[in-house]
Amino acid sequence: MKTIYVSKQPNAQGLIDWNPSDDQTWHALINRQNDAVKTRACPEFLEGLERIGFSKNRVPQHTEINQKLKDFTGWEVEVVPALIPAKEFFTLLANKKFPAASFIRTPEELDYIQEPDIFHEFYGHVPLLTFPDYANFMEEFGKLALSIPAKDRSRLFRVFWFTIEFGLLQTPQGIRAYGGGMLSSIHETVYSVEDPSVVRKPFDPLTALRTPYRIDIPQPLYYVLGQFQDLFKILDYDLVGLLEESKLLGDFTPLFQEAGKEL
Repeated sequence: MKTIYVSKQPNAQGLIDWNPSDDQTWHALINRQNDAVKTRACPEFLEGLERIGFSKNRVPQHTEINQKLKDFTGWEVEVVPALIPAKEFFTLLANKKFPAASFIRTPEELDYIQEPDIFHEFYGHVPLLTFPDYANFMEEFGKLALSIPAKDRSRLFRVFWFTIEFGLLQTPQGIRAYGGGMLSSIHETVYSVEDPSVVRKPFDPLTALRTPYRIDIPQPLYYVLGQFQDLFKILDYDLVGLLEESKLLGDFTPLFQEAGKEL
């Protein structure tokens, strides 16, 4: 994937030199997203936001995020370029490290960016990394992905995509979002929870493994967990066996016209 972005390198103290434009972009993003998630994010995400306490006026440093995360679950974020190879991604997860890019989108791409920037990764994922069920799923999923042939990892990643990135949750207040992909997107936060054209189905790992997706459009289909703790229970399934079954059964017909690109 071609990119217009250049990753920033931490200095000897582990700090990144964010410029005033970067800070202004963060300020614009976090203020409008905080409003959007109030009635659309799951309660755990909102609690996680309180736990982390992101600055509203500047891009947070990886080091300060790590100080807070370690106290909750022993996790930390790792500075990486935009997109990293799958093996490196899963290795980081397996070692309780979440890859976080060291660039932030431009004002021209405020509403949508195809590649993950620091706002997506910090705001979308870090709050829930303060919860053991979420963090444990990430770690064990990374270990599982490393244990299977490399050629099968993209199919297994569909489980991750339809949970960690674009998962919905059934709550007493109704459908709420917990996926970092939508919770860091002003459009998809609203769309995923409220749009009547969206297909929402109960999560089933075999079904997710057979579902193609695209990274460059709002998702036409989301899977819904019954409760937040069900995320870790996904690992009770024989995901390797289900992966093989999904290959035999084949993919479902996509709900979009062209296959597009998966990660």
